Amino acid sequence: MEKLLIVKLGGKVLADESKLNAALSSFADSSLRKILIHGGGNEASDLAEKMNVPVKMIEGRRITDDSMLEIVTMVYGGLINKKIVAQLQSLKINAIGMSGADGNIILSERRPVKTIDYGNVGDIKKINSGNLVKLLENDFVPTICALTHDGKGQLLNTNADTIAAAIAETLSECYDVELCYCFEFRGVLENVADKNSVIPEIDNKEFEKMKISGSINDGMIPKIFNALEASKKGVQKVYICSYESLDHPSKGTQICFK
Repeated sequence: MEKLLIVKLGGKVLADESKLNAALSSFADSSLRKILIHGGGNEASDLAEKMNVPVKMIEGRRITDDSMLEIVTMVYGGLINKKIVAQLQSLKINAIGMSGADGNIILSERRPVKTIDYGNVGDIKKINSGNLVKLLENDFVPTICALTHDGKGQLLNTNADTIAAAIAETLSECYDVELCYCFEFRGVLENVADKNSVIPEIDNKEFEKMKISGSINDGMIPKIFNALEASKKGVQKVYICSYESLDHPSKGTQICFK
C-alpha cells in the first residue's frame, strides 16, 4: 500500500513561531501523501483568560461550555488553521484548511453526561474516508483543526489527538499509515527535568504502570491513550516525537499495543 504520513501538531509548537516554522518545513519536506491535524488549547486558554471566560480542565480534557466553544472555534478554525495553511502554501504545499464539518469529514455526537459534563464536546462517530482520499489523490493536504460537527448544525470541540488517531485508523485500510504526535519534547520523558530521558517504547501494560505511579499525568494521558488505540486498531507505526524529528520519528517514543 502507498504510505501516508499523518502529523498532529500541538503543545507549545503552535505558539512559538520559530518552532512552528521548523515543524511545517519538516512536514513540507516529506514526499509522502500527508495530513496535518492541529489543536490550539494553550492559545484558546490564553484568549479565554483575556476575555474573562473561566478555563476548566479535567485530566487534560477541556470543559467546553457555549462561551468556550465560541473561543475554540475562533482560535482553532480561524487564527491557527489559516495561519498554518498560509505558511504551508508558502512552502509550495497545497494545504486546504478544514474542520470536521467541512466536507462532512468528521461526524460526532455530544458526549453523554456520566460523572462529568464536558459540555459541547464531541465523541467521533464516523470519519468520511472517501472525501479525505479524494482530497489526497488530488494532491491536496488536508489541514484539520480540532472541531467536529453532529450533522444537525452543532459544532463540537473534539480532542485533536483523538481526531488524529481516528483518521489514522480509518485510513489505515487504504494506506500504510505512519502517525506522529509532535510537540516540543523529544518524546515521552522518563524524567521531566531531563529533556534527554526519552522512553524508546511504551506499550499498553507499561502505560497502566505509568498512570498508577504518577510518572505521567494531565495532557500526556489522553495522548498516549489515543496513540495506543491507533496502534491497536491497525495503524502501522505510531510515534510521540519532537517537531524537529519528523524525518526520523523513531528518535522519539514509539507507541505499540501488544
